[in-house]
Amino acid sequence: MRGNDAELGTEERFQVKAAWLYHIEGLTQEAIAKHLDVTRLRVNRALKEAKRNGIIRVQINSPYSPCLNLESEFKKKYNLDDVSILPRPSDEANAQKIVGAELGRYISDLLSKSQIKSFGIAWGSAIHYATRSVIPCERKDLEIISVMGGLSEGSDVNGFEITTRLSEHFSAKRTFFTAPLYASSEQSRDTIMIQDVFQNIITKIRRADATVTGVGDASSKSIIIRHGLPKDISMESLTAAGAVGDLMGYYLNTHGEMIDHPINHRVIGLSPLDLKKMPNAILAAGGKHKVPIISAALKMGIFNVLVTDQRTAESILKWDKMNP
Repeated sequence: MRGNDAELGTEERFQVKAAWLYHIEGLTQEAIAKHLDVTRLRVNRALKEAKRNGIIRVQINSPYSPCLNLESEFKKKYNLDDVSILPRPSDEANAQKIVGAELGRYISDLLSKSQIKSFGIAWGSAIHYATRSVIPCERKDLEIISVMGGLSEGSDVNGFEITTRLSEHFSAKRTFFTAPLYASSEQSRDTIMIQDVFQNIITKIRRADATVTGVGDASSKSIIIRHGLPKDISMESLTAAGAVGDLMGYYLNTHGEMIDHPINHRVIGLSPLDLKKMPNAILAAGGKHKVPIISAALKMGIFNVLVTDQRTAESILKWDKMNP
């Protein structure tokens, strides 16, 4: 064996020894250094080189493994601070429940922090399930604020019920957005929005330390499509204008732009664009039928955090490739 080959062989053997002692026998780097009579720095370098040379290959056998890769990809692609992706549900129909449960965990951690004094919350299926999954905590200094107008039809996923339920979990104060989601016309919307009571609520929302919203698709699966649209607005007119779904009642196209349609001038409430100026803006949604609108909402660049499931996340990436 030539000199260089011999040296390389000796070094590789050392890397294998260090890797075996560290990963198989569970010794610390300091213990390995003593055992092999070398410095701890030598052991550290050998382990790094062993990984670089393919001697050490890390394989994580868990259903969460592909989710971690997706989380990293979504952070880079959409410039997000945090992403939480759950393993794919065995039944697609359970996507909202799974996302809601994870959102409940996320909200529990967030609202346990004393620096979060006000929390804005929208309404929808995933958020409804989240409020049933949070871990109660005494936060009398916290205020829960609804960020959307409501529907006239009573429902567990409506704003009043969700805001009430979450505030009770934390013994928190609550502020309701006591208005319908849509006005009868753009003029009536403007008249309502200039009232002091609504201006005060909008100001509170804009000052919130964190917010969470969902999205709805542009089909009959959407509660807004079924029960919230004004009678003179049809689902067909929305899709004809390019709508793929709504964010806080505003309808977007596949590029994340608000469609040119009268409905977007009749929303009573905050514009989604205001979220860009606010910290800790969380988007939570799941289900293949919501892929186009989740993609559109992410393209707006207004969210810091995404909570979804693996199947939805994978479908979003495929959708984006087909709809750049």
